[in-house]
Amino acid sequence: MLVAVAVCPCPPLLVPEVAAGAAPEMDAVRAACVDALGVLAAARPDRLVVIGPAEHGGHYPQGTPGSFRSFGVDLDVTLGPGATSAAELPASLAVAAWLLERTGWAEAPAEGVAVDMALTAARCAGLGAEIAGGSDRIALLVMGDGSACRSLKAPGYLDERAAPFDAEAARALGTADLAVLAALDAGLAGELQAAGRAPWQVLAAAAEGAGLEGTLLYDEAPYGVGYLVAAWS
Repeated sequence: MLVAVAVCPCPPLLVPEVAAGAAPEMDAVRAACVDALGVLAAARPDRLVVIGPAEHGGHYPQGTPGSFRSFGVDLDVTLGPGATSAAELPASLAVAAWLLERTGWAEAPAEGVAVDMALTAARCAGLGAEIAGGSDRIALLVMGDGSACRSLKAPGYLDERAAPFDAEAARALGTADLAVLAALDAGLAGELQAAGRAPWQVLAAAAEGAGLEGTLLYDEAPYGVGYLVAAWS
């Protein structure tokens, strides 16, 4: 049973050591992420599942290590307490692990699910239903960015379709509109480099029947990338 959701973006720039001199520019989105995680803690879940985009799908148990060494920073994290010999977390889940450490998460065991960014909507739905199945109280931390084409200096350059795509996603995340999230165009999302599309569609299926209400906490596009933060409870 799904009891709460936090939706956060997953750029490594959220980590001040990675952002370096640009770190203050990310203060507002970091604060919004902390607020969203507070909603998860208040729900007192039995289990936390962290979902994030990656090149390949996979499951990561509590204690899986991650790092930001590929971004030139000697910083290690783990997904929850403990240590395992599992493969290293993909970047999106490493950012999530950093957020959980930053907020001192200790409310419930945490596990990670990497979602292939090319996963079809139908397969996202199946994965979401699988994650939310069972009788335990589950909270989700869903990582994913909007389009990367919001400005001339954006990673994907300027695309006039990017702002409307992000606006639709923001409305859906802010109102917990499962139908709109489930119907996001995977092809368009790929062209706009919107890494959050597949995780958001996993969320839409996981939240079916949960009766959660959403609040949008942040909606901006620094560096030309859409960053959205929402909380559902």
